[in-house]
Amino acid sequence: MRGFSLIEMLVVIALILVVAAFSGMAIQPALKDGRVAQAYNGTLMTMRQARDVSVAQRQIYFVTLNNAVVPNTITITQGSTGTVTQTYTLPPDVTFDVEPGLPNSPVAPPTTPDGFGNGGLAIDLDQGVAGGVKNMIYFYPDGSAKDINGNINNGVVYVARRGFIDTSRAITVWGNTGRLRGWRAYTNAGNYYWRQQ
Repeated sequence: MRGFSLIEMLVVIALILVVAAFSGMAIQPALKDGRVAQAYNGTLMTMRQARDVSVAQRQIYFVTLNNAVVPNTITITQGSTGTVTQTYTLPPDVTFDVEPGLPNSPVAPPTTPDGFGNGGLAIDLDQGVAGGVKNMIYFYPDGSAKDINGNINNGVVYVARRGFIDTSRAITVWGNTGRLRGWRAYTNAGNYYWRQQ
């Protein structure tokens, strides 16, 4: 006479499962945005670490951003020994990616981040210099960023979830100082623009 009937228990379990399913669906966008933020922060911090270690140890370190050989990885390598000191891998659903629809002019507003490149390459370093390598940055003990040939290395790197323009982030490198700046894509009346973070 006391207790719950089997039907009452099944109704309660069904309600719990429905609430859990809706909660899981509601939290998915936040988890995906969190992985994009993790990829952006990890890329920015890895590049900053390479610059800081280069200055502190008075040695050349270079960063390689891989989009083909070992996809979505960043390695820091000590210049004189060739020893890889750190490797960072982007989360699985995030990649070096520039989405169609983002600004693609370095001069006409809205411009690409810091006016670097035309928004066509996900890893677009070595701006305005021929013969360099687009996916490598050499950080020197004076803090500057140069390419494989010793030329000043300005450029931009894009990170996003493929097919989701609203997740787009960018990092720019100023070669003379090695300064790194972060950017995020925003929209205004359907037009995307970059804002520094």
